[in-house]
Amino acid sequence: MKTILVPTDFSSPALWAIEVAGVIARKTNAQVVLLHIIENDSSESFNAEAEVGRESELWEGRIFVNKLIARRKEQLSEVAATLSDIHVRQELRLGNPFHGIRKMITDHQADLIVMGTSGDAKWEEEMWVGSNAVKVIRTAHCPVLTVQNQWTSRNFDNIVYASSLSKREKEFPSVIKKIQEIFGSRIHLLRVNTPMNFQSDHATLQALSDFASQHQLENCTLHVYSAFSEEEGIRYFSASVNADLIAMATHGRTGVARLLASSIAEEVVHHAQLPTLTSVIRD
Repeated sequence: MKTILVPTDFSSPALWAIEVAGVIARKTNAQVVLLHIIENDSSESFNAEAEVGRESELWEGRIFVNKLIARRKEQLSEVAATLSDIHVRQELRLGNPFHGIRKMITDHQADLIVMGTSGDAKWEEEMWVGSNAVKVIRTAHCPVLTVQNQWTSRNFDNIVYASSLSKREKEFPSVIKKIQEIFGSRIHLLRVNTPMNFQSDHATLQALSDFASQHQLENCTLHVYSAFSEEEGIRYFSASVNADLIAMATHGRTGVARLLASSIAEEVVHHAQLPTLTSVIRD
């Protein structure tokens, strides 16, 4: 892992995400790219310092805009100072947050994105990071770690890997194994049985065992959990094993396979109180 991209709007969840990114960066010697985007009506994003003159001429109240840019630059530097022992790059941009994040993912060849989010819809209306998290999860070409609470454990001792055991889920196990290697974690490989998607415990445990063997998952326990919905089962099971991290693959916008449907991953991201790692499966 070389580069961790951390979009921030300086809200509490966004600052908590920076703390998590800092811990991961210290353990992996990764660079952290701190990104703040000042919103405007453009569908693109621009380098704030390079574009101040041109952009401010287009905006009514250019003095306000220039002061805002200066203030955000100061805030970005203050946050970067909390990561003084890490290689940090600061990016201040103008434009559309979602498109800006996507461009930074490509420009910096990010290996991981860490974002703050909130289950409170009203709060997220005021947070461009939180409101764009689901869009990033659906489209990012690298794993996305979302954080909505202060991370008190400072470690990922127990990882709940919720899986549909799909054959297309080929790359995500290696991502989880990397996190496991970094933090010395135990993996809880989980399939949730629901009334609409049920199979016997015997068949499920055999499928879990085959999946774990195929992907060479070590220090891994197998679990079947019954619930009315996958999202509910993932949350309740995670609480029962004192999980520190929930990991799920998603098909993003394609919505193929129930557990891998983006709606389930998005529901977990919004309602789980734990950091959640997601990654899009490539068809």
